[in-house]
Amino acid sequence: MLSRLGALLQEAVGAREPSIDLLQAFVEHWKGITHYYIESTDENTPAKKTDIPWRLKQMLDILVYEEKQQASSGEAGPCLEYLLQHKILETLCTLGKAEYPPGMRQQVFQFFSKVLAQVQHPLLHYLSVHRPVQKLLRLGGTAPGSLTEKEEVQFTSVLCSKIQQDPELLAYILEGKKIINKKKTFRESTALPKDRDKDCPHSDAPGGDSGLDREHCGVPALNIHLPAGTEGPESGPGESNLITSLLGLCKSKKSRVALKAQENILLLVSVASPAAAMYLTQSTSCCAVIAEHLCQLYRSMPACLDPADIATLEGISWRLPSAPSDEASFPGKEALAAFLGWFDYCDHLITEAHTVVAEALAKAVAEKLFVETLQPQLLHVSEQSILTSTALLTALLRQLRSPALLQEAMAFLLGTDQQPAAAEDSPHTLRTHLIMHCDHLSDEISIATLRLFEELLQKPHEQVIRSLVLQNLEGRLYVARGSPEPESYEDTLDLEEDPYFTDGFLDSGLQPSTKPPPAPATSSDGKTAVTEIVNSFLCLVPEEAKTSAFLEENGYDTYVHDAYGLPYSLNLQVTSVLSRLALFPHPHIHEYLLDPYISLAPGCRSLFSVLVRVIGDLMQRIQRVPQFPGKLLLVRKQLMGQIPGEHLDHQTLLQGVVVLEEFCKELAAIAFVKFPPHGPYLNCSPPPEGQV
Repeated sequence: MLSRLGALLQEAVGAREPSIDLLQAFVEHWKGITHYYIESTDENTPAKKTDIPWRLKQMLDILVYEEKQQASSGEAGPCLEYLLQHKILETLCTLGKAEYPPGMRQQVFQFFSKVLAQVQHPLLHYLSVHRPVQKLLRLGGTAPGSLTEKEEVQFTSVLCSKIQQDPELLAYILEGKKIINKKKTFRESTALPKDRDKDCPHSDAPGGDSGLDREHCGVPALNIHLPAGTEGPESGPGESNLITSLLGLCKSKKSRVALKAQENILLLVSVASPAAAMYLTQSTSCCAVIAEHLCQLYRSMPACLDPADIATLEGISWRLPSAPSDEASFPGKEALAAFLGWFDYCDHLITEAHTVVAEALAKAVAEKLFVETLQPQLLHVSEQSILTSTALLTALLRQLRSPALLQEAMAFLLGTDQQPAAAEDSPHTLRTHLIMHCDHLSDEISIATLRLFEELLQKPHEQVIRSLVLQNLEGRLYVARGSPEPESYEDTLDLEEDPYFTDGFLDSGLQPSTKPPPAPATSSDGKTAVTEIVNSFLCLVPEEAKTSAFLEENGYDTYVHDAYGLPYSLNLQVTSVLSRLALFPHPHIHEYLLDPYISLAPGCRSLFSVLVRVIGDLMQRIQRVPQFPGKLLLVRKQLMGQIPGEHLDHQTLLQGVVVLEEFCKELAAIAFVKFPPHGPYLNCSPPPEGQV
C-alpha cells in the first residue's frame, strides 16, 4: 500500500514538473530583461544588439507551448497568469514609450502583435492587457515617416482581426481603461462576463500580487530612470485610439503600409455587429475624421486646376491612388490623385460598411465635403472657383458607386423639393444656380456645368430625371388643350410667326428641306408613325449644309469624344446632354423631345421647333460665307482629324453646322431605336407612380 502511494505521489510530482520548469524559465527571461535596465550603463546600444529580443522571443514561445499543454482544460496557465498579474505588458509599454534602449519601441510592438496573434486565450478582455494595448496605440500613427510604421500596422492588423472575430472587443480597444469607469447604454448590449473585466485575484490592488510575486520569483522591483517627457499626460478616450492610429498610418509615404492601414479600417467598419456599428458611429469620431481627411486633401490641391487635366485622371482607385508615370504631368497632379483616391476609398468604405456606419459616413462626407467645402466654391463669384469646383464635382460623380453616398449627393445637388425647378421660386438653391451656370457668360463654365449634368444623368437614381425633367413635364402643359389635330405640319410649328421664316427667306433659293409635307403619316390610332419622326429629323438640315455623305461616317460619338479639347465643345456638349435626355424611357420625354408633330400650347417650345428656328438663322448666315460648301467640308475633315487644323473665316459657324447635322442624325437614330417601325411610340403607357 505504501509503495503504491509513493508511486502515485511520484507520478503526480512528475506530471507537474514541466509546468514548474516553464514558469521558472519564463520568470528568468523576464528577470533578464529587468536586470538589463538596472545594470546597463550604455544608453546608446540599440535594442537589437542586446539580449532583449531573444528573451522576448523565448517568453513568447513559452506562452504558446504552455497553452498547447493546457488545451484540454481551456484555462490560463501559470506563465500567462504571471504575465497578467505582474502587468508585464504595462511595463513593456512604458519601456517602448521611453524608446530605451534605442529601437525598444519596435521590439514592444512586435511582442504585443505576436502574443495577441499566437495566444488563443481571450486576452483583450483583461484590464492589464487592453489598457497597455490602448497606451501602445497612442504611441503609433502620430507622425508620418515613423521608424516603426511597419510594426504599427502589423499591430493594428491583429487588433482589427480580433475585433472581427469578437465585435464586443471594439469598445475595450477604443476606450482602454476609461471604459471601466463609464456607464453607458451601449455597455448593456455588449457586457462581458464580470470576471473578464478584472485580472486574476488582487491584480489591481497595490501590493496585491498573490502566489508567485516579484520577491518570491527573484525579480527585483523595476526602478528605471526614463528620459524626461516620456511619462506625460495621456490622451483621453477618442482623442488617440485605434481609429486615429490607423488614419495616421494611411498617410504613410510607404504605399504598402498605407494600403494595409486602409484595409484594416475597412475590416473595422464592416464588422457585422449592430451594437459595435452603433458604438463606432456614436461614441467615436471615426466618420468625422475620415471625412475631414478628405477635405484636407481637397484644400491641398491648387486652386486653378484645368478641367481637362482633371478629366485625364479618370478611374483613380484607392488601391492605386497615383496615376501611371507615363501620363503627362501637370501642376497639382499628385495632390489631385491623392484626393480622388481617398474619395474612392470613402465610397468603397460606405459600400462595404455595416448599414449604420455607411449611412453615418455618407452623411459626414456630404456635410463636410459637399456642403461645407464644395458648395461655397460652386456659388463663388470667382469664375476660376466655379470652374475648378464644378470639374472636381463631375469627377467625383463619375467615381461614385455606393447607394448611400449617391443618395446624399442627389440631395445636395437637387434638393428634396419636388416642385418644378422655377428659378423665381427658389433662387438660392444649388440646383437653380447650376442650371443658370449652363448659360454662363463664360463658355468654360457652361461647358463644365453641362458635363456635370451629363454625368448626373448617368447615375442610377430616380430623383435625377424626376427633379431635372419629369416634374416640369407633368400634366403635359406643353401640349395645346382641346385643339383639333393640325391640318398640316406647318401649322403645328407656327412657322408664319417665326421671324426667320419670312417670305423673303423662303424665296431666297436656300429653302430648308424641312418644309413639311401636306400631313404626317399616322397609324390606325391617329398617332404619328415612326418613319415620319425619323425622316423629320434627318431632313432638318438642308442639303446645302450637309457634308457627312462626302466622308467616311464616323458617328456622333467621335465628335463628343474629341470635343473635350476643341473650341466648338460648347455646342457639342449641349447636344450631348440633350441626346442623353432623349434616351430616357418615359413617354413624356419621348413626346416632348422626339415628336415633331405635337400641337404646342401657346408660348411653349419643343426641341424640334427650336431646331427649326436655329436652322432658319443658320441659312441666313451661311449666305454671307464665300465658298461655303468647300469650307464646310474642310472643317469637317479637321474635326475628324483627317487633316491638320488651320483657322478659317467663320470657323465657329462652320463647326456649328457640322455639330447640328450630326445632332439631327443622332436624334433620328434614337427615335428609330426607341420606337420600332412595327408600332407607334405613343402606344406605351406611362410608368407606375414613383417610377421612371
